[in-house]
This record gives sequence, C-alpha cells and structure tokens, in this order.
Amino acid sequence: MKTNGARFLENLGIGFELGTYEVDLDDLSAVNVAQKIGLPPEQVFKTLVATSGPSEYLFAVIPGDAEIDFKKLARAAGVRSVEMVHLKEVQPLTGYVRGGVTVFGAKKNFPVFVDETIILFNKIAVSAGARGVQLLLAPDDYLRAAAAQTADLVKDPQPAEPESPYAYNAAAAKSHGARKSQ
Repeated sequence: MKTNGARFLENLGIGFELGTYEVDLDDLSAVNVAQKIGLPPEQVFKTLVATSGPSEYLFAVIPGDAEIDFKKLARAAGVRSVEMVHLKEVQPLTGYVRGGVTVFGAKKNFPVFVDETIILFNKIAVSAGARGVQLLLAPDDYLRAAAAQTADLVKDPQPAEPESPYAYNAAAAKSHGARKSQ
C-alpha cells in the first residue's frame, strides 16, 4: 500500500520498509502497534501535533511508550509553552487521522522535534500516513527527511516510592498471625 509518507521518502531516494498490521480502533496506541509489528515500544515512534500559540504548530516525535514533557518540548522549540492540539484539529492541520499521523507529506511543514533516543536504534518505525501501515527506516534517514531537531522531549521516569516501614503489609501480617497460632 503506497501512502503519502512512503511516496515522500521515495521522492527523496530514502530506503524504507513498509510494515502492516491489523488496526484496532479501540486501541490506536503506539504500544499496541509495536506489539503487532514485533518491535519494542521504545523503537516505534509516535507523532504528536502541538501548538505554541495561535497558528503556531509543531510536531513532536517520541517513543511509543513515553509521555511528552511539554516544558522540554517548549525549551527545544524556543517558545514559552506548548500544548497538544485538540484531536479535531489534527486532520485539518496534517491531512492525517489519529493513529496515522506522520510528518512526511503532511499538509504543512511544521517544525519537527524528535526525542534524542531515536539514535539508539538501527531502525525505527513511524506511521506511514495511514492506520495499519508503518514506515521502517534508519533514524538518520528519518531525521534528514523530516528536517528534524533532536532533544530530550519525554518525561523522566518516576522512581518507585520506597515502602514505608509503617505501611500495612497484609501478606506479612497474615503470615505472622499464622505462626502465632501454631
């Protein structure tokens, strides 16, 4: 299936593979897509559309299992703040529907910011411009074709909260109680 994203890369002479999967309209997440195409979620990048003000838009491309950090994105873009565009605005702005958004062949060329972890992989997957189709290509080729800038764009993982020594542990209490009754 030729998509706008695939045609865009072909016109630039950039090699890629197409990966297809069955679309689940109840779960369009990049984590679900990763599972279906057999890649780890951090290797499947999702494309988000954000705004920094009236008529000011940009793409943020982050690993499928990560959450965008709007302060980091704003810093990378050199703007005061950013927020996600409303879902109803995505298709009019990009020409693509949720679950099929790509920077390649979008209606307008907005600035593209990609999480710096993209360079950790030999190959990444991004939407080809249609639900059910992924482009698999080298990160350097993606960055060049997208005219993208890399930056740290994702929220830092939250450390697990240490368990309080005073927290009630039902299993330990039950075990302790069982020993007492013997």
